[in-house]
Amino acid sequence: MKLADPVDTIPFVGPGYAWRLKKLGVNTVKDLLYHIPNRYQDFSLLSNISTLQPGEEVTIQGQILSIENIYTRKRIVIQRAQVSDGEGVIEATWFNQPFLVKNLPPGTMVSLSGKVKASGSRRSLVSPEYEKLRTTNYAFPKETSLLRTGDTVHTGRLVPIYPETEGLSSKWLRSKISHTLPRVIEEISEYLPEELLARFKLISLQDAIKKVHYPKSLEEALEGRRRLAFDELLEYQLKSLIRKNEWKEKKLSHKLLVNQEKMLQFINSLPFNLTDSQRRSGREILRDLKKSQPMNRLLEGDVGSGKTVVAALACYMAVQNGFQATFMAPTQILASQHYVTLNSILGPLGVSVGLVTGGRRKAKSEKRKKIDVLVGTHALVQKSVTFENLGLVVIDEQHRFGVAQRAILTQKGSGGFSPHVLTMTATPIPRTVALTIYGDLDLSTLDELPKGRLNIKTWVVPPQKREGAYDWIRKHVKDTDEQAFIVCPLIEESEKETMKAVRAATAEFEMLSRKVFPDLRLGLLHGKVGLSEKDEIMRKMQGGEIDILVATPVVEVGIDISNATIMMIEAAERFGLAQLHQLRGRVGRGAKQSYCLLFSGSSSPQVVMRLKSLEKTMSGRELAEIDLKMRGMGELYGTLQHGFPELKIASFMDTELIKATRFAAEWLVEQKADLSRFLSGSEIVVPN
Repeated sequence: MKLADPVDTIPFVGPGYAWRLKKLGVNTVKDLLYHIPNRYQDFSLLSNISTLQPGEEVTIQGQILSIENIYTRKRIVIQRAQVSDGEGVIEATWFNQPFLVKNLPPGTMVSLSGKVKASGSRRSLVSPEYEKLRTTNYAFPKETSLLRTGDTVHTGRLVPIYPETEGLSSKWLRSKISHTLPRVIEEISEYLPEELLARFKLISLQDAIKKVHYPKSLEEALEGRRRLAFDELLEYQLKSLIRKNEWKEKKLSHKLLVNQEKMLQFINSLPFNLTDSQRRSGREILRDLKKSQPMNRLLEGDVGSGKTVVAALACYMAVQNGFQATFMAPTQILASQHYVTLNSILGPLGVSVGLVTGGRRKAKSEKRKKIDVLVGTHALVQKSVTFENLGLVVIDEQHRFGVAQRAILTQKGSGGFSPHVLTMTATPIPRTVALTIYGDLDLSTLDELPKGRLNIKTWVVPPQKREGAYDWIRKHVKDTDEQAFIVCPLIEESEKETMKAVRAATAEFEMLSRKVFPDLRLGLLHGKVGLSEKDEIMRKMQGGEIDILVATPVVEVGIDISNATIMMIEAAERFGLAQLHQLRGRVGRGAKQSYCLLFSGSSSPQVVMRLKSLEKTMSGRELAEIDLKMRGMGELYGTLQHGFPELKIASFMDTELIKATRFAAEWLVEQKADLSRFLSGSEIVVPN
C-alpha cells in the first residue's frame, strides 16, 4: 500500500464507501491519514467495576457473562449484557443492535467505554463503545487482566472523533486508519529543514500523524495538530508568495500616464469632497497604474466608505490613456447599481458605460467593444464578451468569484499585456487573516465614512417590545418619504423542526401585509424573484412607491436607497457580525438619522453579548475581530464565506501560527529552496 493509492485499495473499502469518503475530501490513502479528528473522547480512565461511580466516563475490561435481545412493545430491541472483571459485575445496554448477541457471545473478552449511569443501587453502561480484546488467556484477578492494555482502538484511551458523513462513523474511520497507518508510516518523510523545526518547536511529520490519531494525552494530540496546521498554513503562504513574485516578474502591463489636469477635473466634478482615506487610496492606485508591472491591489473599505468612487477614478485614468476598463460584480442587483453610479460619475466626463449581465445585454457585441467601461456580472467572462484594448479590471466582492472566473477576465488583455487589476471588498477582514488569504495583493484601506454621514443607531430589541417596534416603524414611514427594510434569513418556511422558528421572508411578508401593516405599501424581494420583477421592485423602492421591503439577505450588497432609514433584521443570531454590519449598511446612505433593529429568538448570554457589540461600534474591522474571537473563522463571513479558503486542520484564529508560517515562507523563498517539496499535488483554492 502506498500513500498515493486510491482509498478503495484499503481492504473492505468498496465503491460505496469510497463515494462517501469522497464527500469528506478523502480520495487517497494519504487523504485518509490527513483526515484529522476534530475532538477526542477521554476513555483513558481504566477502572475496576467495583469502584465505578455514577457520572464517570470510564473504560472497563472483562468477560461477557450473558447477553440477550429484549423485544419491547414499541418495536425497540434492547441488547442487555452482564460483564464481569472478577471483582464486580455491571450491566451494559445497547439499542437496536441485535447482531451484538452473536458478535459478543458469553465468554467474549471485551473493552467497554462510556458513562456510568445509576438507577437506584444498580449501575450500568448505556450504549458504550465496545471492542473485543485480542487475548485467549484472560484471567482473574485484575493483576493478570488487560487493564494495562495499549492496543485498543475504540476504548481505553483518548478516542478520536472525526468529521463524519452519513454511513461513515468515527468508529469505521478509526478501524480503517488503524489498519492503514502502520503499513505506510515509513513512507511519510520529513521535508521541513531542521532550522524551521527547531525555531518553531515542531515535532517530526511522522510523529505528528501518529499523535493526532493515537495520542497518549491531550498535549500530544495538540502537538501533532499544531505541526500539521503549520504545514497547511505554510502551503497557503508559499502559494501566495509564488503568485505575487510571478505577477511582478513575468507579467507586463501598459504604463499609464496620470494627467494631473484630468485627475483634478474628475475630483472637481464630484458632488462631494473625497475623504482623506479615499485620497490616500487613490494615490496608491495611481502609483501602481504608472508601473510596467500590472497592479494587483485589494481595496478594502467598510460599508458606505466610497470604494466605487475610488475605482471610478482608476477607470477614468485608464480611459484617458486610450484603454477600456471592466467592472465585475457578483449579482445583477449590484452590477446594475454600479452601472447607475459609474454612469452618473463618468457620463458627464464623456466616458461611455455599458452593462452586461446573464439576463440582459444593454450593448450589442460590436458596440460593446468600443464602450469605455463595461459593467457586468460573471457574464463578462463569456467568450462572446471581448475588448479592443482592456487596460483595467475591477472586481467587486471578489471572494464571491471562483479563481477560474477571475483568471479568465484578467486574460482578456490584448497584445500579450495583462490588464491592471483592482479588487474590492466590503467584508472586513482581520489583518492576520488578510495576510494569509490576500498575501499576494497590495492592500489599500478606506477607514472613514464620507463627511456628513450619521452613525446608524443600533438596538437589540427584546421579544416583548416587538409590537412597540412595529408601531415605531409605522410612525417613521407612514405618510413620510422614509423607507424600511425587514430582512429574514429564509425565503420560505422550513419543514425542518430546528428551522421552524426562523422567520421566512414569504410568510413574514404575508403576515405583515395582512395583520401588522395593512395600511402601508409592502414589497417582497428574494433570490428566486425573476430579473424583470426584481428590476420593477427596485424601481418602485427607488421611486418611493414601497414603504417597507421585506427581503432575504439578497439586499446585503448593491442596494443604495437614500431614503431608507430603518433596517429590521429577524433571527439576527443566525448571521455573522460582518454580515449584520453589511445589512446595516443598506440604510444611512442619506443625510437622515438611520436605525437598525436586531431581533433574536435566542436568550443565550453569549448571543446577546455578540449582538450587543453592534450597538457599540460601527467599525467593520473591529466587529470582524470580535466575531473571530467569539465564533471562529467558520462563521466569520456568514453566507459570504464560500469563496474564502477552507482550512481542514489550521485555524485563522491562530494568529501566532499565521505569523510563524509567513516568516517560514519568506525564509524559504530567500534561501532559494525547492518550493515544490512544500506544496501538495492537490490545488488549494486561494483568491488571486
